[in-house]
Amino acid sequence: MKLSRYYLPTYRESPAEAEVISHQLMLRAGMVKKLAAGIYNWLPFGLRALRKVEEIIREEMNRAGAQEVFLPMVQPSELWKESGRWEAYGKELLRFQDRHEHESCLGPTHEEVIVDLVRGQLRSWRQLPVNLYQIQDKFRDEIRPRFGLMRGREFGMKDAYSFDADEPGAEKSYQGMYAAYSRIFARCGLEFRAVEAVTGPIGGKFSHEFMVLADTGEDTLAVCPKCGYAANLEKAEVKTAAKPETDPEQVLEKVHTPGRRTVEEVCAFLKLAPANLVKTLIFESDKGPVAAMVRGDRELNPNKLQGLINADRLEMATPERIQELTKGPLGFSGPVGLKIPIYLDQEVALLKNFITGANEPDYHLLNTNLTRDFQAAKIADLRVVVPGDFCNRCGSEYHFHKGIEVGHIFKLGLKYSKPMNATFLDQNGKEQFFIMGCYGIGTSRTVAASIEQNHDPSGIIWPLSIAPFQIYLLPINYKDERLRKVTDDLAAELEKLGLEVLLDDREESPGVKFKDADLIGIPLRILVGDKTLAKDSVEFKLRNQDKKELVLISKAAMAAKELILAQLEAISQKTDRIATQASKL
Repeated sequence: MKLSRYYLPTYRESPAEAEVISHQLMLRAGMVKKLAAGIYNWLPFGLRALRKVEEIIREEMNRAGAQEVFLPMVQPSELWKESGRWEAYGKELLRFQDRHEHESCLGPTHEEVIVDLVRGQLRSWRQLPVNLYQIQDKFRDEIRPRFGLMRGREFGMKDAYSFDADEPGAEKSYQGMYAAYSRIFARCGLEFRAVEAVTGPIGGKFSHEFMVLADTGEDTLAVCPKCGYAANLEKAEVKTAAKPETDPEQVLEKVHTPGRRTVEEVCAFLKLAPANLVKTLIFESDKGPVAAMVRGDRELNPNKLQGLINADRLEMATPERIQELTKGPLGFSGPVGLKIPIYLDQEVALLKNFITGANEPDYHLLNTNLTRDFQAAKIADLRVVVPGDFCNRCGSEYHFHKGIEVGHIFKLGLKYSKPMNATFLDQNGKEQFFIMGCYGIGTSRTVAASIEQNHDPSGIIWPLSIAPFQIYLLPINYKDERLRKVTDDLAAELEKLGLEVLLDDREESPGVKFKDADLIGIPLRILVGDKTLAKDSVEFKLRNQDKKELVLISKAAMAAKELILAQLEAISQKTDRIATQASKL
């Protein structure tokens, strides 16, 4: 492909709207162009990378036994009302009416549609297991789309759904997808970790996120260097290092704290450390109102609380509801006299004589103690992990890394099959609900995450397996007849060997060509110039290395192929190692 004929508009400066490096470079390298907030056109160069990611995904999903389908993006409201998500999903679900005033939505995900597809068709246990997948666009009406393709409203996704007859079968399907995902991201040339995660609005029992490691990632991972346990901050389990306090219990005392609502205000007023104060937070849930308590220097993890009480819905209570439940205003809640279940973080149970709200305006209680002054419904790990915390599995101190979520797999169980009455006949002729799994990969997000992980100040550094082209053929002066002939002959020979070549035949200065070569990041640059031709050679330079090497023209095409094949083989071997580790999940 000659660059003069290729639609590849590049830019020297980053657009003001671009907040993260992938967004900046995808715009500058002519990969995408913004159409509306969170919605982008894909240009030829970007689309080639996206299609390579999709092809890797397709090959590995097929290899794992999944079958490809293609489902409508427009989904009728009736299906979402069956599952109970029509109202619960929130404003990210773009709802609309057609000319017949029939309600539909643009699909942010396809659980309801896939269940409707198989119910009544998969009738016997003999037809199971089945795993169906698609590669398609989704739409989620984000309130504030940002970071370009990282958090857009319309985005590409591969989503798959497994249907099994029993729990062992569902576990096997889940493990198969865990291994397939490990192969996919390894083949994409990415450094990644699979971490335990919360299930979020998709629901289900258990999930793993696949995170591309990048300093610019918006997510933080807690990783145990000893046992290998890894989770995001919403899920990571904490083993407390605190010891039980042994001080004698002091007399409960109510103190006046006028206008002091926050931890900082109360502790400054009483001249005490935040670790001596315990926050009492009031929540509403489908299990009823509950209270949760954590130390003043800690942050409650609502996901842990929701899991502990096995709730489908959990949200902070309104100030009006707090007044109704505690008889006191927001900022003065406490456990003493509270008539709703109280759940304690494990560190609170170790404290003596701590400060709490008094459930009365402008008052707090000193010397509050568990058992004497209030009872706990349950004590558990309820807080967000922080640096210095220890792994709950083996007790080693966590290491923290930044990451970008590119994939998420879920054990759904009966989350959708039961409310939508999707059943099959088991070996005894009895109707049973399908046990489901759900497996998603952000295809466009994977391209962006690759750039976040692989770039330098000059531009993108593509992993070879997903690079739009493998070779950037750069003649210094394409107008020169001898140089042009050598370049054209070499391009033809490279393409005959099955290599993907972008030939920069533009009438631009060498400086412009070099900058564009670095910006778009094609793995191998082959330079043809007067100085190299004087030695019957061309110059090889890998984008991720500073080293340059002269190669004889007569051997250049085969040398390029051998170099590319060697790099692809290295990726393949690494993929096999990672897949072997993943199979031991």
